Amino acid sequence: MQPYRIFRITAVAEAFSWAGLLVGMYLKRVAEVTDMGVWLFGRLHGALFVAYVVAAIWVARAERWSLLRTLVGLAASIPPFTSLIFERWVARRRPAEAVAEPTTAS
Repeated sequence: MQPYRIFRITAVAEAFSWAGLLVGMYLKRVAEVTDMGVWLFGRLHGALFVAYVVAAIWVARAERWSLLRTLVGLAASIPPFTSLIFERWVARRRPAEAVAEPTTAS
């Protein structure tokens, strides 16, 4: 798999895990129903956060991102849902030859 594809998947997954964690925090702190959402999505989000950071560094090296773009991509992992915004921003700015993924014949 190409580094950008892994980055894209982890960016989306990290954002969804943020959503789950926010719902879990609501259920725990506001509704005071259960803390299972925080327990589950906290762990899931932690793992996906690390995966996103690794994928961002990998794609930054593979596609020769500038230091500024790399730092913005890494910072995008912190506020909720910003990884999605950054991924869409990067997708619009990729060169046309980088967008076309090679096909493999079986």
